[in-house]
Amino acid sequence: MKKSLVKRILSPMAVWSGKHILRYLPDAVYIKAYYFYRLGKRLNLKNPVTFNEKLNWLKLNYRNPICSRLVDKYDVKQHVSETIGEKYVIANLGVWDSFDDIDFSKLPNQFVLKCTHDSGSVIVCKDKKDLDYGLIKKKLNNTLAENYYIWSREWPYKNVKPRIIAEQYIEEESGQLVDYKFFCFGGEVKFIHVDHDRFTNHKRNLYTPDWEYMPIAFTYPTDDNNIIPRPQNLDKMLDLANILSGDFPFVRVDLYSVDDRVFFGEFTFFPDGGLGKFVPEKSNCEIGSWLQLPSKPIYH
Repeated sequence: MKKSLVKRILSPMAVWSGKHILRYLPDAVYIKAYYFYRLGKRLNLKNPVTFNEKLNWLKLNYRNPICSRLVDKYDVKQHVSETIGEKYVIANLGVWDSFDDIDFSKLPNQFVLKCTHDSGSVIVCKDKKDLDYGLIKKKLNNTLAENYYIWSREWPYKNVKPRIIAEQYIEEESGQLVDYKFFCFGGEVKFIHVDHDRFTNHKRNLYTPDWEYMPIAFTYPTDDNNIIPRPQNLDKMLDLANILSGDFPFVRVDLYSVDDRVFFGEFTFFPDGGLGKFVPEKSNCEIGSWLQLPSKPIYH
């Protein structure tokens, strides 16, 4: 099938609308077609080599049900508390099935809202008087109606119950909050990435566990002029990420370093949906070599 035809069939609007016939395709068929649409190459599932290929193999062949619990923004907190301790968990302020159930008068002046079943529906409130409640309601209601699994078939999200949670607002002394994303292979951190200017001019830098800059672009351009200093709690974060990731062939563990404390962010099993673009491309193969796939499919 020509790429131009695939693009017409797999237009983002059609995929997100939920009305397209491809919504009903089996996972394997859809994943191969969407991979070709996004990256312009065929997906090798018989002998996966690159990081992207192996992530997509895991989508189809690694179905450990605990993964669904761990991508649930509410349920994951109990798991993290039991694994590394409650002090690393950002406190919940409430959980609701719909926006209309939220009593904002009972929330503090600063808080964070997010949905439990997706990635990206985060609303940061630094002052309640500045909130546009109508806009927030529209955004969260639209997210509650979506199944995040559909667009790239990340199966852990398929049966997560859509809810809204409010969390305690946290920030560093500088007023910023850096999200450190630890890429863990078989329980060992191999690299970390940090995003910059996500909503204006998105850049992404990669670092080794020793905090050496890696000249690799992963989906977004690098920013050589914005090399952030080694975080104060890096050694602690590395230890925690290794512990949290120990049971999985691959998982990304997101952590925050706030003054002398570390907080858990989330688990991600398929970064960029297994569709990230690497420059140079050979780094896709090198990173892929770190991911040791199970010898046979795992379905629990």
